[in-house]
Amino acid sequence: MRDKLFKSKSLEESKQTNPVAGTLFVVVVLLGILLSAVTDQFASDRVPAWFIVSFLPGCSILFALKIANQWEKAIVLRFGKFSRLAGPGLFWIVPVAETIPSWIDQRVMVTPFKAERTLTRDTVPVDVDAVLFWVVWDAQKAALEVASYTDAIAWAAQTALRDIIGKMMLADILIGREKIDAELQKIIDQRTTPWGVTVQSVEIRDIVIPQMLEDAMSRQAQAERERQARVILGESEKQIAASFAEAAQQYANNPTALHLRAMNMLFEGLKEKGALVIVPSSAVDTMNLGGLAGLTSLAKNVETTPKSS
Repeated sequence: MRDKLFKSKSLEESKQTNPVAGTLFVVVVLLGILLSAVTDQFASDRVPAWFIVSFLPGCSILFALKIANQWEKAIVLRFGKFSRLAGPGLFWIVPVAETIPSWIDQRVMVTPFKAERTLTRDTVPVDVDAVLFWVVWDAQKAALEVASYTDAIAWAAQTALRDIIGKMMLADILIGREKIDAELQKIIDQRTTPWGVTVQSVEIRDIVIPQMLEDAMSRQAQAERERQARVILGESEKQIAASFAEAAQQYANNPTALHLRAMNMLFEGLKEKGALVIVPSSAVDTMNLGGLAGLTSLAKNVETTPKSS
């Protein structure tokens, strides 16, 4: 806070003079010195009138000519009362009678703010970091209605963030960042509008919860995923069982199809090298497995015989 205040004071002091006014001051004073030298006022006992006459307007130019940047507005007070807004560019003030207490930056400003160890509605302490984008739309109000509008905006944003966190559950905060952003923008904008400031957007950067609670939530999420996996696996088993039951009904009404399916399964198993299939003796007679084994051996011999060129 002190650094910001010191920086703002240094900026206002640096704005009291500018290179253009300083150059004109030097030119006018040098011109007076030259005229005094030409008229031989320094060599004689006479007062260098031309130097004195040039020094007074030079000082007036030095303190009366001001320059405001394109994004700035200067607050001009005449005997302590608001007179006008000046800038951007070159402008003149009346020395002694008029002063410039502040220069208002009308660019989009960024203010980071946070809420540390703030309790949610379900009494969970959280740390929330956010950033505020705002702009001064009325320089007169920003300078006259509040002492330090930059500090006031930062404090207003922080208190609004704490209020919102205290009214929400932790789960709603974690999944509802966009809702919090919109609500914060609305609340802060209502507070800053009388100061000539409008809030363009608010963005939540980070939400930090206690490590123990984070671990517990991670375990809960893992358990929930395992439960969903088991449910999906059970549903798959039910679908497979239903398919087997439907197939069994089809094979019960058609023994030939059942034999063909069994023969196909045996054929696929016997094709594998080193495969050993044990079947009941009754299946040998009913499905003609002797002929099936012969066909399998013949197929293997054909595959292993090299092709003639």
